[in-house]
Amino acid sequence: MIDMIEKEDAIISEEEAAQYDRQIRLWGLDAQKRLRGSRVLLVGLGGLGAEVAKNLILAGVKGLTLLDHEQVTEESRQAQFLIPVSALGQNRAKASLERAQALNPMVEVRADTDNVESKPDDFFLKFDAVCLTRCSKKLMMRVDQLCSQKNIKIFCGDVFGYHGYMFSNLGKEHHYVEEKPKVKKPAEESSDGPEPKKAKIDPNETTMVKKTASFCSLKEAFDIDWTTDKAKKSIKRTPKEYFLLQVLLKFRSDKGRDPQPANFSEDAERLLQLSEDVLQPKGLQTDVLPQDFTSFCFSEMAPVCAVVGGVLGQEIVKAISQRDAPHRNFFFFDGVNGGGVVDYFSRE
Repeated sequence: MIDMIEKEDAIISEEEAAQYDRQIRLWGLDAQKRLRGSRVLLVGLGGLGAEVAKNLILAGVKGLTLLDHEQVTEESRQAQFLIPVSALGQNRAKASLERAQALNPMVEVRADTDNVESKPDDFFLKFDAVCLTRCSKKLMMRVDQLCSQKNIKIFCGDVFGYHGYMFSNLGKEHHYVEEKPKVKKPAEESSDGPEPKKAKIDPNETTMVKKTASFCSLKEAFDIDWTTDKAKKSIKRTPKEYFLLQVLLKFRSDKGRDPQPANFSEDAERLLQLSEDVLQPKGLQTDVLPQDFTSFCFSEMAPVCAVVGGVLGQEIVKAISQRDAPHRNFFFFDGVNGGGVVDYFSRE
């Protein structure tokens, strides 16, 4: 990614300095300038999308585009806090706009009511980061490939009942800085003097360390050959949500929607069948998923949206600001057990 400070004159005004004072103290002026010079696309204004929007707007990006062609339903109105009670039947992006903008008037928030599937490639190239929620696997693959070629940061995320995930692809070379405790070198001792003292870490002083991380594409992360000896040994250590995600994305592709509580029996039976159809051709047994997995992946649960949206929003901020080590490259949350895990998947 081109450094936002160089690409755009992201000057911090006195008003912005006051607004973002706490953040500037936390991650520095340069990081805030990068945020202030960035434009982000957020697709999908469900419960997770609302959480991500809130976190990005409060962080102080330059512009945020909310893209969603769907209408507000009773379920979506209950799942996210940006939609007013009176907005039933309205477009979700437009219905979310007023409350989103009110979070931070310094951020340019706009609504786009088009279907993301109809957007041409050059539409996505207008942004510094793209975040896809509630999208098909095919679209995610397409946008991931497109954005990675142009050094645009790409993120994907979803919440299915008690389970949620986020994926990030920050390119082959993502540069960032990390604050580390400063190490004090010992004074040199003479050759006939005592043994030189060991270096000490000073907890009161820190230094910024430049680092680089490499990411794989979403296609590479999904196309693991589980028949190799190395992969077989890692199956038990692999989060079950990784396999569950692929089953749920197949359901979304086939049905054009996510599993719905109103169709619980039918959708649960379909998920069980899909677990065989998706996993067995990859050399996996269906026991990589719990027997009762279908009981915990319906609807968007607000607490899970808050956790996953917090992590997803944080990772976008870290990537744009080039501050602190990013999650590489999946984060999975299991609301049943209340735990999250970061794991890296690649064919290499």
